[in-house]
Amino acid sequence: MSFKLLSTKKHHLSHEITDKRVFENRRKIIKAAAGTVIASLIPAGVKAEIKKYADVPVGPYSASLASTDYEDVKNYTNYYEFTTNKTDSTVLARALKTSPWSVTVAGEAENTGVFNLEDILKSNPLEERVYRFRCVEAWSMVVPWIGFPLANMLKRFKPTSKAKYVEFTTLYNPDIMIGQRGNVLEWPYVEGLRIDEAMHPLSFMATGMYDDELPAQNGAPLRLVVPWKYGFKSIKAIVKIRFTQTMPATAWNKAGPDEYGFYSNVNPDVPHPRWSQSRERVLGASIFTPKRKTEIFNGYGAEVASLYAGMDLKKYF
Repeated sequence: MSFKLLSTKKHHLSHEITDKRVFENRRKIIKAAAGTVIASLIPAGVKAEIKKYADVPVGPYSASLASTDYEDVKNYTNYYEFTTNKTDSTVLARALKTSPWSVTVAGEAENTGVFNLEDILKSNPLEERVYRFRCVEAWSMVVPWIGFPLANMLKRFKPTSKAKYVEFTTLYNPDIMIGQRGNVLEWPYVEGLRIDEAMHPLSFMATGMYDDELPAQNGAPLRLVVPWKYGFKSIKAIVKIRFTQTMPATAWNKAGPDEYGFYSNVNPDVPHPRWSQSRERVLGASIFTPKRKTEIFNGYGAEVASLYAGMDLKKYF
């Protein structure tokens, strides 16, 4: 059975959260009224746009929190494969062909090789059903991603006991991804997780957002989402997964090891060398809106703190 996950920070006061029954009834009334108006405006013989994931149901970590405006999320991205400008990827990524798409699996696993993405998504229908995951991103965005737990996909490849880390690699195509012609980072982009982080239910593979397919500039067709870490860990356009015994050399860690650690957990007590990370402002908010305190693990401490028990999180940042 499919399910939807709405996972959020826990700092919101109870009176700020709409009662679920009131919310659902109001939503049904609004949808019915809107549907009647829209239907009256559609010429005969013309079908209304159908969003691929519009009917994805609710998951086990359900909570209420307003999503960031879709236009803000769609048009404000860090996608250095195209540009260092946060808004231009919306246009530049249009040339990227995301179907068909294949993923190479290598390293310490029993089931390796080149796999068609569609085959991966259909390979285990009882475990890999898509669901909705509304998570708080480290940029203070609230994004309703559509996808499935990363663990569900990784288990298909049967990693061995030697697999201590999982390495992910982005597509390398400088003809289309023109930012790869420069040397701002070492290409292709590489990121990684410890195996227990990768298998945690909050590590998520996104194939869509806001009820529809994932836009190219947001990482289509396959994007990692790790909500308790800084955004650069959430690698886009994944074409390779490698299980390894040793910690992967990741793109930003290689570019600035004193600034970007391998773990990159959201931690207000560990400042970036050039700025404080103790406070944040929601994307789309006015510059006059006061910043709020950054939460350890981006608010997901109850779920993930046990992964780092006994570790010095200032040393292993």
